Amino acid sequence: MTKAELVDVVADGSDISKAAAARALDSLIDGITKALKKGDKVTLVGFGTFSVSKRKARKGRNPQTGEEIKIAASKAPKFTAGKALKQALN
Repeated sequence: MTKAELVDVVADGSDISKAAAARALDSLIDGITKALKKGDKVTLVGFGTFSVSKRKARKGRNPQTGEEIKIAASKAPKFTAGKALKQALN
């Protein structure tokens, strides 16, 4: 499902215009992004939890040359599905 398709679903389900649905979706995504940047968790009960996973610095290898390289520490977004979402899929 693309963002445009999701906007259509929100607009139809909420009986609002597609433009308003797009603004609402953009606002939701911005809010989640800002919370994750601060290091907070975002929990949507029944759907799931967005959080930040920290990766330590590590050594890797360049597959073309075999040369050892350093991979810097980083942060990655993580999503854990909620119980209701898991049950809906099974």
